[in-house]
Amino acid sequence: MRTLLFISLFCQFSCFATLSDSITKSWKKDLIQTHKDSTQLLFVSSSALYDQGWDTLAHPNFWRKIMVLSPDSCLINIGKTREIITQLSLNDWNRYSDDEKDTYRDSIRNAKGLDKEEKVYMTTGKSDFYKFNKVFHSLSRGVAVFDSLNIDPWYAQAILLIESPGKLAKSNVGAYGAFQLMKGVARSHGLRVDKYVDERKDFVKSAYGASHLLSTTCIPQAKRILNSQNITFNENELWFRLFVLHIYHAGAGNVEAVVKKINPDKGGRELIENMWINSAGNFKNSSQNYSQLALASLLILDEMLVTLQS
Repeated sequence: MRTLLFISLFCQFSCFATLSDSITKSWKKDLIQTHKDSTQLLFVSSSALYDQGWDTLAHPNFWRKIMVLSPDSCLINIGKTREIITQLSLNDWNRYSDDEKDTYRDSIRNAKGLDKEEKVYMTTGKSDFYKFNKVFHSLSRGVAVFDSLNIDPWYAQAILLIESPGKLAKSNVGAYGAFQLMKGVARSHGLRVDKYVDERKDFVKSAYGASHLLSTTCIPQAKRILNSQNITFNENELWFRLFVLHIYHAGAGNVEAVVKKINPDKGGRELIENMWINSAGNFKNSSQNYSQLALASLLILDEMLVTLQS
């Protein structure tokens, strides 16, 4: 039965390979090759980050700092805008009592003229999780697998950077493997996951599962949601890709709920930024952060690639 499912998946992938040259070339022209330790590596260019001003936004730049900050340090920040108030050592923050922390947060709200319900966060550094120096080879493998299936490899690069960078780990909700697939999702997209075998740990099979999920569910659902709002889109635009990532993470139902709440009349960067500050259903803080993390990690990767190529 599982063999038949894989045959079905490969048949569908072969159909994708017949897509027009214009769609295929859209990412072919963005593929870049470089070398690390005498190994040739394949990546997707992040030039759109700069051409469209995503690199100037406060939210991804906040996470960019968090991703390289030591876990014994923290940033006090305003949740809605991700404005950084100050950096502290975690020990210094923990010396405050709960009442003192609340008083400090209130003082920030008063100084900034914020509503008393406005969130003021303490966010610890995540450099212990985001091991970017270890992700090069897995990124290149993921890009190559997606490209060979004629599935936009930008998604492989973005997901690998933020889901389980440079390591194989299981999330607290049970997602596992390089592409952090849940058991049921993995099974429905051709992987064997039972008490004897968990193919999510196999990089290539996990990549196949993720690419099939994206091409048969996430991307079609993104189109459906946007079409329902009469929003025009181009699949190759960065904002559309980020929108698809939100569906990969939060599910179409939750993304549709927040889009209906926003009720946009156009897509683009404005829609994505509105998704960062609105919630609906189970589209909450972690869902809001998802595309911000993708942008931040892509900016960091681009810096690393510039260094490799210099």
